[in-house]
Amino acid sequence: MQTRKLGRQGLKVSPIGLGCMGMSEFYGAGNEEESIRTIHRALDRGVNFIDTADMYGTGHNETLMGRALKGRRSQAVLATKFGILRGKDGSFQGVDGKPAYVKSACDASLKRLGVDEIDLYYQHRVDPGTPIEDTVGAMAELVKAGKVRYIGLSEAAPQTIRRAQDVHPISALQTEYSLWTRDVEGEILSTCRELGIGFVPYSPLGRGFLTGRIKTLADLEENDYRRSSPRFEGENLQKNLVIIRKLEEIAADKGCSLAQLALAWLLARGEDIVPIAGTKHAEYVEENLKALAVDLSEEDMARIDRAAPAGAAAGERYPEQAMKMVNG
Repeated sequence: MQTRKLGRQGLKVSPIGLGCMGMSEFYGAGNEEESIRTIHRALDRGVNFIDTADMYGTGHNETLMGRALKGRRSQAVLATKFGILRGKDGSFQGVDGKPAYVKSACDASLKRLGVDEIDLYYQHRVDPGTPIEDTVGAMAELVKAGKVRYIGLSEAAPQTIRRAQDVHPISALQTEYSLWTRDVEGEILSTCRELGIGFVPYSPLGRGFLTGRIKTLADLEENDYRRSSPRFEGENLQKNLVIIRKLEEIAADKGCSLAQLALAWLLARGEDIVPIAGTKHAEYVEENLKALAVDLSEEDMARIDRAAPAGAAAGERYPEQAMKMVNG
């Protein structure tokens, strides 16, 4: 497996990572045995970049990662996140970036993961009530203590990224980026490149929409959070399906799946981009990796841009309250 660099501090990862959120919640029922099999399949195929967070399943996802990586820790570049607070009942209770919380959250994650060190530790969302210098300062102390190797941010605004970088080198920014979410192509991505920060797109397959397998809400389980996501609702869904049909034609011409086309497009945007494709099924790990063999010419990229230009998707990417937490 080839590798890509994230940042200038020496972090190298597989060009496609594995997002594990859906193994614990949000995308319908999960299956622990199948989830562990999926993680093992990814490792077997050379995917070493494994992504989780303390809020996925209110800790369950990290515990699951710990089980899956037992005896295989050396094969994984393990990334997790802190900052989004949830109650024992799963309720969302805000964001915390205060130094004391950063350190306690890290210790809790280390325990759930069953590891001594986290490879890449992200602030999941920026805390507007805590100066980013204080948060990143605490993260830097975790690096000095040997609990964290590299640090990252998620959904941070350009000025926040610059202020953070002044405190400690940031290796990666994780923010949503895909063929139907291209906001970062403005100042955010250029800021990362100026500062030498790697970029990790989450939801590179548009929460599954860019696989072409979701045509109506009936294709989603009753407890799937996408049922209340603006882009999957009513008229927005119908408008977005028009984009899908155009992209499916391009994928057919290239002899690949729509998911492979979407991932190949991201990979072609730059060597500093490493998408984390989420799945809870081993067979989709195999399908996603075939994107590495999809070669897109300049003409292909232009055709894709015409089919899914920036701003083409109908609806916000999150409900109103969650949108307040992005690009902070």
